[in-house]
Amino acid sequence: MIQEIIAYKNIVDNIEILMEKSPYKKNYIIEKIGIPSPTFYRKLKNQSFTPDEVLSIAKILSPEENFILELKANIEQGKRDLKNGDFITHEEMLAEFKSKNLI
Repeated sequence: MIQEIIAYKNIVDNIEILMEKSPYKKNYIIEKIGIPSPTFYRKLKNQSFTPDEVLSIAKILSPEENFILELKANIEQGKRDLKNGDFITHEEMLAEFKSKNLI
């Protein structure tokens, strides 16, 4: 657990450097995480982003890694759904689409 906390602290301590090295402008990051610009810069100066805000910034700065993590989570959810019988057949899906005039 201590190693994870140290790693997190290093990320928070270096988040401005990570943003500067990224291809994204700070204004884009501010817009995507949805906090006011003055609040963003205050939090950046004081290194006081919440863990959720740090996660949001990390997802923006590392979109490929975020995509892979989401894909893995979706695959695991699909496996759980299949195991629990929570699915419909191809024919049932086609019938549903037809009833909604989607095909």
